[in-house]
Amino acid sequence: MTLFDGQPDGPPVPLLSSKSQLHATAPLAERMRPRSLDEYSGQEHLLGPGKPLRVQIERDGADSTNTGSMILWGPPGVGKTTLAKIIAETTQATFIEFSAVMSGIKEIKQVMADAARAAEMHSRTILFVDEIHRFNKAQQDAFLPYVERGTIRLIGATTENPSFEIISALLSRCRVYVLHALSEERIAALLRRAIEDRERGLGAMELTADDEALDLIASYSSGDCRSAYNTLEVAAQLAAADESKHISKERAAEAVQQRVLMYDKSGEEHYNLISALHKSVRNSDPDAALYWLARMFASGEDPLYLARRVVRMAVEDIGLAAPEALNLCLSAKEAIDFLGSPEGDLALAEAVVYLCLAPKSNAVYTAYGAVQAEIEHTRQEPVPLHLRNAPTRLMKQLDYGKDYKYAHDEEGRVADMDCLPDSLRGRSYYQPTQEGREKQLAQRMEEIRRIRAGKRGGA
Repeated sequence: MTLFDGQPDGPPVPLLSSKSQLHATAPLAERMRPRSLDEYSGQEHLLGPGKPLRVQIERDGADSTNTGSMILWGPPGVGKTTLAKIIAETTQATFIEFSAVMSGIKEIKQVMADAARAAEMHSRTILFVDEIHRFNKAQQDAFLPYVERGTIRLIGATTENPSFEIISALLSRCRVYVLHALSEERIAALLRRAIEDRERGLGAMELTADDEALDLIASYSSGDCRSAYNTLEVAAQLAAADESKHISKERAAEAVQQRVLMYDKSGEEHYNLISALHKSVRNSDPDAALYWLARMFASGEDPLYLARRVVRMAVEDIGLAAPEALNLCLSAKEAIDFLGSPEGDLALAEAVVYLCLAPKSNAVYTAYGAVQAEIEHTRQEPVPLHLRNAPTRLMKQLDYGKDYKYAHDEEGRVADMDCLPDSLRGRSYYQPTQEGREKQLAQRMEEIRRIRAGKRGGA
């Protein structure tokens, strides 16, 4: 049993360009693309010696329980496409590259039909789908029968969490492999290799480069090797233009222009960052909260979205322990509206720091959740008669409003009167903490309890 059923009838279609085939005008990232597992850098947790995926590839599927289809999930520029091509080359399969951005169901069905005819001739086909998360449900459904029958071996690449973006039926038929962003040290080493490589890299340009320059490019790439190669190529052109042929740290900074931040306003990283911000506030860590806030601003997040989330933090995690926090956050939102970004960003930063340092209470949040659960799981209770208005004679005859006690006429402004339905009498939802202003509210609640108990003649 091999990784891919059947044996190819003829030599596989060349997948990775040989040294002689690489065109000098191709981007550096394409020229330096690894052509074998030995050249592939990173992802040791999957491809290190003895790791399951490497063993599976090298033995062409010695693990007979594996169907071969897989999802490669990781940030941009970590080698998802390259790994798919290496798998196809190593397993002698025809490689078909498919873009979810450019293709629809019509194209999918055509490719599937071609793969089915190839399978009848015992030829193996790998269908690589880049950005598979961009396919809708109907498009993903179109793959299912062919994946199930083994007509194709699907390798999908995605930067988004497959749990959210891939339909469960397709996901259950694929193994998910998580690829990690490359470390700065590894990227710097790859850049150095590109500078020295005379056949595929920049070696023919006779360039020199400071380690600090390569470290700077690597640090600004955010783990995206393709982005780092592109920046190095710009730096090399600048160095060649002034005839210095030397890439200094200053030259690298000129080429970098701006740090690449991995972010998708509707994807998982969006939720990861806002989660980190919220939890830093909840844990009273202003330094971390400011960092995550600035990360989101730098990535182009909508300031009003951030303002809404910060207002939510005020009511969910600060609550009545510091009720002024809500007003401060709403004022920050108004400042963003009035000033715009980046001037208004500082107002939100002030609000975030205040929330971090304010006393915390989720007592109202918890109480309201308990009430919602009560309503969901108990019958709809009628309003007690003494709490109902009686604007008509009939209502008065039906005892609407009877025995109602006006609190302002009562000693201590507290009446001995239950306001919950009879079946819920005695329920206590709100349990104030001893934090900040809420400590005073807890004392006031205890005072009210004593007044009411005194009027009932008991403790």
